[in-house]
Amino acid sequence: MKRTTVSGLVFIFLAIIAAAACGAKKTVISPELASSDESLYKEGEKYLAKDPERARLFLRQVIDSFPKSFYAQKAKLAVADSYFNQKDEGNLILAASEYGDFIRQYPYSPSASLAQYRIGLCFYDKSLKPGRDQQKTVQALAEFKKVMNQYPLSEEAKLAQDKIKDCEERLAEHTFTIGNHYYRVGAYKASTERLSEILTNYPLFTGMDKVYFFLGDSYYQWSLWPNSPVKTDQSFPFFTKLVTDYPKSKYAEKAQERLKEIQAAQKLVKK
Repeated sequence: MKRTTVSGLVFIFLAIIAAAACGAKKTVISPELASSDESLYKEGEKYLAKDPERARLFLRQVIDSFPKSFYAQKAKLAVADSYFNQKDEGNLILAASEYGDFIRQYPYSPSASLAQYRIGLCFYDKSLKPGRDQQKTVQALAEFKKVMNQYPLSEEAKLAQDKIKDCEERLAEHTFTIGNHYYRVGAYKASTERLSEILTNYPLFTGMDKVYFFLGDSYYQWSLWPNSPVKTDQSFPFFTKLVTDYPKSKYAEKAQERLKEIQAAQKLVKK
C-alpha cells in the first residue's frame, strides 16, 4: 500500500468538511458585509471560538475577495489558527498545511516566524513518548530548526530552541532504549552502533552517563567473545569518561570495576 502524503490527507479532510457543509444551513453574506474586508474579518473573528467552521467562511471570503488587503493576511493566519486550536490530529494536519500556505504567500510577514513555529507544534503536540514511533518528533525537530535558521532573531526562535532540546532528548532516549535492548540480548555490535549515534547526534543528552557505561560495556562484553574483532581497551575511553565526568552516577562504581579488570588484563598480556 502506498503511503498517504500530507497533501493527500489534507485533500481528504477538506472533502469531508465540504460534504458536511453541503448538508448544513447555508450562511448568507449580505452585500454590505461582503463589500468590506474589515467587516468580513471581524465577523469571522467573532465566531472563531464558538463556531470555527462558520468563522472560516467569512475569513476565506476576505482572502478570496480582497487578496491584497491587510485583512487578507490576518484572515489567512486566523484560518490556520482555527484548525490549530482544535488540537485533534486531523485539524493539526490542516493547520500545518494552512501555515505553510501563509508562509509561501507572505514570506516577509512579521507573523511568518510564528506560522513556522506552529507548524513544528502541529507535529510536536502529537509526538509519542520514547520507546514508541518517533516520526512526529523527527518532523517537529526539522520544523523547529527551520525557525532557528530562517528567523534567528524572532521571539519564536527562542521558543523553538527549547523545543529542539526536548525533541533531541526524546530521540536520544528512544535511541538509548533500542541500544540497551541490543545490549541485554547480547547483540553487542548493534548496541555499539546505536549508542554511538547518541554521541554523534545528541551530545547534550542528559543521560549521557548511562550511554558511556553501556557503550563501554558493550565493547567490553563483545571483546570476551572467541575470535572477537574488538579488544577490551576499546571500552576504556568510555568508562574513563564516565568516571571523570559523572563521578556520582550510579554507573560510576561499576565502570571503575571494569577499568581495574581491563588494567589487570593488560598487565597479564605484557607478562
